[in-house]
Amino acid sequence: MCALLGSVLYLSGCSTNPATGEQQFTALMSPQQENQVGAQEHEKIIKQYGVYDDKGLQNYVNNIGSKVVKDTERPDVIYKFFLLDSPIINAFALPGGYIYITRGTLALSNSEAEMAAVLAHETGHITARHSAERYSRGVATSLGATILSAAIGKSGVSDALGMGANMYLQSYSRGQESQADSLGIRYLGRAGYNPTAMTAFLASLQADTELEAKLAGKKASAGVSYLSTHPATSERVDKTISESIQYANQGVMNRDSHLKKLDGMIYGDSASQGFVRENNFYHPEMGFAFSVPQDFKIVNQPSQIIATSQSGSGIVFDFVPNKEGLSPDRFLRDAVLQGNAPNAIDTMTVNGMRAATTVVSGTVNGKANNIRLVIIAWSNTQMARYQIGMPQNLPAASEKAIRDSIFTFRRMNASEKASLKPYHIKVITSKAGDSVASLSKRMAYKDYQQERFRVLNGLHGNQEVIANRMYKIIVE
Repeated sequence: MCALLGSVLYLSGCSTNPATGEQQFTALMSPQQENQVGAQEHEKIIKQYGVYDDKGLQNYVNNIGSKVVKDTERPDVIYKFFLLDSPIINAFALPGGYIYITRGTLALSNSEAEMAAVLAHETGHITARHSAERYSRGVATSLGATILSAAIGKSGVSDALGMGANMYLQSYSRGQESQADSLGIRYLGRAGYNPTAMTAFLASLQADTELEAKLAGKKASAGVSYLSTHPATSERVDKTISESIQYANQGVMNRDSHLKKLDGMIYGDSASQGFVRENNFYHPEMGFAFSVPQDFKIVNQPSQIIATSQSGSGIVFDFVPNKEGLSPDRFLRDAVLQGNAPNAIDTMTVNGMRAATTVVSGTVNGKANNIRLVIIAWSNTQMARYQIGMPQNLPAASEKAIRDSIFTFRRMNASEKASLKPYHIKVITSKAGDSVASLSKRMAYKDYQQERFRVLNGLHGNQEVIANRMYKIIVE
């Protein structure tokens, strides 16, 4: 590939990566540029997620990360570690040594070695210079597409190849993910951790993904993937098992000390993000709440709240600015539909707030839908917005339940705001006679209690609780 890129674009920039031992094309992003890009993007990451407000846990992540990167093939990199305030299970790295892990990921880990495995994997992406390689190859592909389109006189070729390059830049390839696993195992061993922790965490990740699919009403399978761009988790588990054999019975796990540090950590949404409680959503800081029909599952995202049902209906809720101070009906017609309202716009009130609604035809996931748009005047400068997709063959009762849910949108009072608290991790020690069934009843959730307990504690198959051992539960 290096030779091909060089011959097409007359570029020379392939080098041997010290971590992988492979030839790599990174000519279009130097280490200095990696530092610059990382610093710029870091500010955006912190603004979007925020760091978790616990200095003890922040220091813990930084200390373990520092052990992991102490003996890498890129001593020139200044590694920096951050615990993000997000319930999502995710970890990622930016060029220049920025490594992030969310508290959702920390909650899923069951030992210091498992957390170190996540940080080691992300370190592997940095030492392998995967970001620089993706950038350089992507730019080269775009340049090559431009040259090709000029040669044959068809701009469509350039557009198509350019789009492919952009898609490639959005995620790591399967090969890069696999390589980061291998490098992570290497760094775990060097840092004194048992590299089998990589396998243990990936197994928990697989179990969590399958549980999330079940909660969302989707069919789970053994080949479920961690995001669409990662290798199937089962493949990664099998691969890390074989690679960890050389480190069998070596290194520490540090389970109990790790769990003690997680005791009291917020689990799920925080007050600044709003809370999902069954089919209800509450945001004490912004002061609003609403409900969705019982068969809907709510997903809280940074900029919007999404609720979906197995019937194919979907609700997207967010806030939009109303800079011109328009009335809800004017805002719906002019700002949302840009003057193109095919059907009548109805005005109404929702718990004392002026509102407007209309229905337009559209498609959702390739299927014909009736899309109901609702605008509610939250303030003089801000509108609450519902975008609701309903399949055209939706039963009348289901459609009515969705319409009725719009009228649950309301302002929260002071006592209600004060009563809502985030969930927390509580670490308990099992006693003789305890079981998965008995301990899971202490979880704050009403559904899938045993499944949630098993995933949270890395109990797979028919594994049972062991007496006098620490376990995590979720409490209010």
